[in-house]
Amino acid sequence: MHELMTELFPICRSITGDGMRQTFEILSSRLPLEITEVATGTPVLDWTVPREWNIRDAYVKDLSGRRVVDFRRSNLHVASYSVPVRARVRLAELKEHVFTLPEQPDVIPYRTTYYAERWAFCMSERQLASLRDAEYDVCIDSSLADGSLTYAEVLLPGIVPEEVLISAHACHPSLANDNLSGVVLATFLAKHLMSLRLRYSYRFLFAPGTIGSITWLARNERALQRIRHGLVVACVGDSGAFTYKRSRRGNSDVDRAVALALRESGEPHELVDFSPFGYDERQYCSPGFDLPVGCLSRTPHGRFPQYHNSADDLDFVAPREIARSLSMLLRVIDVLERDRRHQSLNPKGEPQLGRRGLYPSVGGGDAGTRQLALLWVMNLSDGGHSLMDIAERSRLPFDAVHRAALDLTEHDLLQVLPDEA
Repeated sequence: MHELMTELFPICRSITGDGMRQTFEILSSRLPLEITEVATGTPVLDWTVPREWNIRDAYVKDLSGRRVVDFRRSNLHVASYSVPVRARVRLAELKEHVFTLPEQPDVIPYRTTYYAERWAFCMSERQLASLRDAEYDVCIDSSLADGSLTYAEVLLPGIVPEEVLISAHACHPSLANDNLSGVVLATFLAKHLMSLRLRYSYRFLFAPGTIGSITWLARNERALQRIRHGLVVACVGDSGAFTYKRSRRGNSDVDRAVALALRESGEPHELVDFSPFGYDERQYCSPGFDLPVGCLSRTPHGRFPQYHNSADDLDFVAPREIARSLSMLLRVIDVLERDRRHQSLNPKGEPQLGRRGLYPSVGGGDAGTRQLALLWVMNLSDGGHSLMDIAERSRLPFDAVHRAALDLTEHDLLQVLPDEA
């Protein structure tokens, strides 16, 4: 995953343009992606697909001709969607077109001007303070013209057509944790799931933030009823504790599955309620859709000092940490895949488990996990409780509850109810 991130890191991505296409071309070598282009001017819900932005070069030169700001050294040096400019400006005017982070004087901020036609550079506060010439030559060799917005998706068919949506925004330039960690994690998760026999169908969506998910929703509104569970993955490569932001519903099955997986993992974590601020979960959870989509991250956006600046580099994202994030996602999917409702075939009184080899031959001791799981599953398998319900109520490991259900079914004490997905 870190190797793929290293390959993707230098690409200048934005909400449209060749940087996104180049990114999806690289991902297509690992996944059978379906790539969609949506033309500039297309109405998408309350929005319109914007003009396409591309950039070739940019710089600020001092009077000796030296590049004091060089897009080729960092693509964060130009605010995304800056209109083209080529001029000689006085230092005071240049400063009106520069973003810095005074509280972090050594880093370059990431800024955008998506829906306002302007131009701007980003540099460190120390870099700005070092400018002494009266005038500077500025150049942003960019284009803003009719084109298209690009998103990519892959659907992995399961036994049932109902889908689990995994969404990652792919529109940031060289930012490793916020953007690329989610992209590569989703890529490797999809690659792994391709080798498995799946209950649910899994849809992986890679799109520019906000406008991308809005465009996808607008084009797929009739099919949204198939989405049974969903997760946005972002900021999953740092060493912070796991953070899960619940869906708007607050108690959807995916919310419960993530909470259960986090609890059983023993990993430090925090569960937070939904808010309409953040990543694309706020689009999926808008009231007209209200899809069961939460957001899994490590340290949430805006709460680590490297957020949206040049310190969010490849050194900030550790291979071990993104591997732990992948393991956590696999735990969540394991719960969703194995969750079922059962009906007891012997609901009157407790069945005699001993003669079926399901009960210790010597009694009188404390009940172990396996015995408790058998009793809980028999008691709550009334057709109305799922295995997640039983694991939550009993506080037993989901795996033990699932194992008990398999044993009881094998001995004709339970039957699996038809899949309600």
